[in-house]
Amino acid sequence: MSSKKRPEKLGDIAEIIMGQSPKGDTCSDKNIGLPLLNGPTEFGSNHPLPTQFTTDPCKIAEVGDLLFCVRGSTTGRMNWAEQKYAIGRGIGALRHLQGKEYQSYLRGVIEYKLPDLLARATGSTFPNVSRDQLTNLEIPNHTLPVQKKIAAILSSLDDKIELNTRMNKVLEEIARALFQRWFVAFEFPNAEGKPYKSAGGNMVESEMGMVPEGWRVGTIGEIAEIKGGSTPDTTNSLYWENGQNPFCTPKDLSTLNSPILLDTERHITNEGVHSISSKQLPAGTLLLSSRAPVGYLAISSIPISVNQGFIAMICDEYISNVYLIQWLRENMDIIEGRANGSTFQEISKRNFRTIPFLIPSIDVLTQYNSVVKPLYNQITTLTKEMTSLSGLRDTLLSKMMTGDIIGGKNAAVI
Repeated sequence: MSSKKRPEKLGDIAEIIMGQSPKGDTCSDKNIGLPLLNGPTEFGSNHPLPTQFTTDPCKIAEVGDLLFCVRGSTTGRMNWAEQKYAIGRGIGALRHLQGKEYQSYLRGVIEYKLPDLLARATGSTFPNVSRDQLTNLEIPNHTLPVQKKIAAILSSLDDKIELNTRMNKVLEEIARALFQRWFVAFEFPNAEGKPYKSAGGNMVESEMGMVPEGWRVGTIGEIAEIKGGSTPDTTNSLYWENGQNPFCTPKDLSTLNSPILLDTERHITNEGVHSISSKQLPAGTLLLSSRAPVGYLAISSIPISVNQGFIAMICDEYISNVYLIQWLRENMDIIEGRANGSTFQEISKRNFRTIPFLIPSIDVLTQYNSVVKPLYNQITTLTKEMTSLSGLRDTLLSKMMTGDIIGGKNAAVI
């Protein structure tokens, strides 16, 4: 008889609660009742951001549960429940039978087996995962002590990644608060270091209302070089095979947990780069998704080519990318208001270039850049560290699940 351990099933180690949507008349956005999760549209980088509530929940996820998307194009996406939630039919909640200290193992084993799970999911357009499919998912048969060790390693890495994510958000909030104070409220430091407007700084009439003396109104097309992109012929292997040049689509920005883009999912060859009118854009290019949807933003830390879903901006020393990214966030309603289209909303480069833009004085911009650029340098450093930690986590996860590290007869010890 073989001594090889039989595979375990997910249902052997986890309680699985499938969501059920409450009645519509019990739901609202009034913050009354329990926060409701209908699907991954409410998912954040680590915890959900609920927008609905219900006074009559049908199924409940407890604090510490693993939230798992079971329906649609984002099946398999996961978040942690940091509070109690009502869960609709697009969400499942999973909890390890041995308690919360094993939860990171539970997430790790699902990540490891996710391709198998999605391959067995049903649905003609998008995959749907059933309770039975989750329950009967075959997983590695590790002992509880091994599961606990794996959970501790994964949890420590996840905690560091989450800490960096939070730090990035704080740094972005500082940059945004400074932008609003200086360039919306006009309370930038005057020559004596006092808030300009409150200290009686001279305000003059302009087509954009009262503005500080020495500032002028132009257009965004004046202060940045605006570029678009296109997609090389996907049937031509000369453009794609063994490509080493980053090629960006809005999808690359949709999953970022910082405003800094370090790499892209797809890469093209040198021939592919030359087939695009905008060729390769320099590191520091500011990217705005211009359709489906309008509004994803990132600064590329690498030379990059882009597809047709972007407005790319090459900035100068004064109207810098760290200034302009904040301006775009602050004025996104204006940008969206210039979008049009019958199938999906899109803003053209022509409509974008003519957006009125208040151009501050060079001395104020220089001061702002001197404060905010170091913040974005720190964000870049933290983002690179997160990428490195995520890669290490993926490598360790595979080795731990196969028993190469921890658990196997000849496993290495870390």
